[in-house]
Order: sequence, then C-alpha cells, then structure tokens
Amino acid sequence: MTLTVGIVGGSGYTGGELLRLLHGHPDVTVTQVTSRENAGQYVHTIHPNLRGVVTLQFIHPDALQPCDLLFLAVSHGAAARDIERYAALAPRLIDLSADFRLADADAYARWYGEPHPAPDWLARFVYGLPELNRDVLRGATHASGVGCNATTLNLALAPLARAGLLERVSAELKVGSSEGGATVNAGSHHPVRSGAVRVYKAANHRHTAEVEQMLGTGFALRFALTAIEMVRGVHLTAHCDLRQPVSEKEIWKLYRAAYNSEPFVRLVSARSGQHRLPEPRIVAGTNFCDIGFELDASDPQHLILVAALDNLGKGAAGSAVQCLNLMCGFDETTGLTFPGLYP
Repeated sequence: MTLTVGIVGGSGYTGGELLRLLHGHPDVTVTQVTSRENAGQYVHTIHPNLRGVVTLQFIHPDALQPCDLLFLAVSHGAAARDIERYAALAPRLIDLSADFRLADADAYARWYGEPHPAPDWLARFVYGLPELNRDVLRGATHASGVGCNATTLNLALAPLARAGLLERVSAELKVGSSEGGATVNAGSHHPVRSGAVRVYKAANHRHTAEVEQMLGTGFALRFALTAIEMVRGVHLTAHCDLRQPVSEKEIWKLYRAAYNSEPFVRLVSARSGQHRLPEPRIVAGTNFCDIGFELDASDPQHLILVAALDNLGKGAAGSAVQCLNLMCGFDETTGLTFPGLYP
C-alpha cells in the first residue's frame, strides 16, 4: 500500500530536499506541498531541479487535507503552535524543526529562552536519529528532526562517549550557507557572505542540548561554528582528551563495532591518498555521515575526530526519510541510496 504524504513548508531548502528524496521512494506518494507565499505556483518554480519531475503545485497551509504522514518543515515555533491541527490531519508526524527535539521542557526553556508552546507533546516525539534511536523509532507515530551540527557531533562522539573514554571535547564545525535557510538576511547577502570565514557562534550553541540529551553530560563539550564559502555541508574537527591512553587499533575496533552494520555511516581514515579523511563535498546530496580520526602520535590520550555530512541530507531531510522508513516498516535505506557526485 502506498503511503500518502504531505509536506508543510515545502518552499524551503529542506522541503525541496524532502521532495527530491521522496520522489524516488517506491512506497510513498507526495500528495500536497504547502507554501503561503507561493500557493498556486508549481513546485519547480522554487525547486528548479524538480522541473519535469514533480508536477505538484504549492497549496496554502489552510487547504491541507488528511493524509497518512505529514512532514513539518516550517520555521522554529510554528509546528508547536499548530501541533493539534497537524495531528488531526495525519496519524504520523515528522517535524524537522527544533520544536520537539528536546524531551525536557526545562531544557527547552533554558536553551531556547522561552517556555515550550506545547510541552504536553514533547514526550510523544522520538528524537529522529536512527543510528542512536532505531529501536524506539520502529513503529513510532511521531519523530522529531535533528540538528545538523548536533548530528555530526552525536555520530562522531557516540562510540567514545558510550565507552566512557571522553574527558573533554573542543571542536569546530565549518558550515555552508544553506544552514541559514532560504530566507535572505544580512549575513547571507552575497557580497558579504562570499569569501567569508566567519565565526558566528563561538560558544553555547543550542545544538549542545541535543548532544547532552543523546550522549549525556559525562564529559565537557565546547564547540564553535564557522561559516565558510560552501553551500551544503558540515565539517567537524574535534580534539578529544581521553580518560586513558588508547591505540589506533582500539579506536578502529570501537568505531567498527558501532558502525560496521550502519548503512549510512562510513569510516574514512586512510594513511595516504587525497581523500584520507571526511570531506563535505564527497557526501553532498547523500544521507551519509563520514567519520575519521587521527591519534596524536605524541599523546595517546589526544584523539582528533573528523566528520562530514550534508546538512540538508543526513542533517535534515535524509534522516527524516530514514525515520519514515522505520516508522512505517519499510526497508531503512529506501529512497536514500544516492551515492553522491564526484568530482
């Protein structure tokens, strides 16, 4: 049976990525895509890569009809304010905003600076990172989105955190311009953005809350975000101080045990060659997260992790489609096997 799916907020970058991925999903039919500003226009006028591929027109959000599953790709706060209406329209919801990522209302208020608009709904949503929450996502009816920066950190650090090896992490994430969304702002104006290497969040990023929720608070975590001239992608360099010395063989064993059976996590750590460690360009358009490492030869308690993913793919729409597959009993990789482009 084909699943009927709607996308609320389909004119943004994440909405367009959902449309692209779901078009190739054999068990899904997207029946409606909303946009207040673009109602009546064909989706390819906003997402030109879908010209001749997707023939849908945007509809106004007020015209939404019942369906099997709704993706909520709206701005922060919007999903929570209208959650009762969306839940009445579809038995399954996947929210790609930050509204339902945190299970604790106090944590939400602390990190987002205001009370949650619908705190009674928080417990109904499963955090949508399959690699760390797969069993709970199977058969779930409500899943949250994931923060792209948090996902990079969570996947890179999880094996070390679970082994109790982490003492302190100091990291930098270099991010592309699409992380800022499709709406133009002063920082994304091309003459200002082009050529920039700009630290725009040096401490206390909200995505810290997602890492603490998934990996605990048993280690100190500090990270900064730096905007660079890249459209898609997150690139992580994390300096990890470990509680005890480790060997390269032990690190390989730890990460292989965690990820060898994962369809969308690849270990990339070669001794030679041009692509020895993960690069965002290699994973653009895919649902992969590549993770690599280098052990400090002078200090066996200092491990450098490198990871890369597509913020619109594995950091947003890709993980959301992966959640759909788990929630609905489909093969987890369905619609997500695009291997990327090179060069």
